[in-house]
Amino acid sequence: MRRPRRRRLRNLPINSLLPNMLTVLALCAGLTSMRFALQERWEMAVAAIVVAAILDGLDGRLARLLKGASKFGAELDSLSDFVCFGVAPAFVLHQWTLFELRGVGWILVLGFAVCCALRLARFNTALEDPDRPAWSANYFTGVAAPAGAGLALIPVMLSFLELGALPRSPYLNGAWMAAVAFLMVSQIPTYSFKKLRVRRDMIMPMLLLVALGAAALAMYPWITLSSVATAYLISIPFAFFSHAKLSRTRPDEGDISDTPPPPRPEADREGDSQIIH
Repeated sequence: MRRPRRRRLRNLPINSLLPNMLTVLALCAGLTSMRFALQERWEMAVAAIVVAAILDGLDGRLARLLKGASKFGAELDSLSDFVCFGVAPAFVLHQWTLFELRGVGWILVLGFAVCCALRLARFNTALEDPDRPAWSANYFTGVAAPAGAGLALIPVMLSFLELGALPRSPYLNGAWMAAVAFLMVSQIPTYSFKKLRVRRDMIMPMLLLVALGAAALAMYPWITLSSVATAYLISIPFAFFSHAKLSRTRPDEGDISDTPPPPRPEADREGDSQIIH
């Protein structure tokens, strides 16, 4: 009697692993930020979360480029985003000033993390809705998780600029973190920026702008990051009115199913201007 042949495990191509490697590195950066917070190395703690956001923005694009998308990668990305942009920023803020509010401070930390988890869950569920207008892919519902982490950390970054004691106020930070948590779970539309296209005549100015931005980030990191976060915050009202106008003028102009689906949710996640979050 012949023994049943065992199925051999297929070797995985390296291009299917590279995006997941970046996701794991982002997760490690988010966890390391909490270690820096315990050591009161605040600049390193914020920088680690920024690194996590950059890696989070690259892994989905790399997955599309190398055709290494997978369901496993999408699930790993969501879990990584929750830790890096829900748990880590809240923990850093708690260790920085919110611990002075005692129980209330911890409640705010839990509320921020839960709001981030709800934000991610809602986004992943919305991906399966076939009735959304095609133009809605240009918007998120609520603030994306990486953007929410950046907004929550604005007071910490401002404190690095030696602007006085106000940024370190636990009451101000508690109210600010609660407001950002509300923005994440709200129905307020925000720009996703994933469909942006650059005209050919604007390629050179755009490259110059990127170079200047990189130089500013290297020389004045906290001013640059605070400015970017503030600019994103200012863009929210414009996204709201733009979305409202399209809802009135083009409510049923195509739907998401009319366009080719992304390789995986991870490839369109929030940090990558991901559809996620």
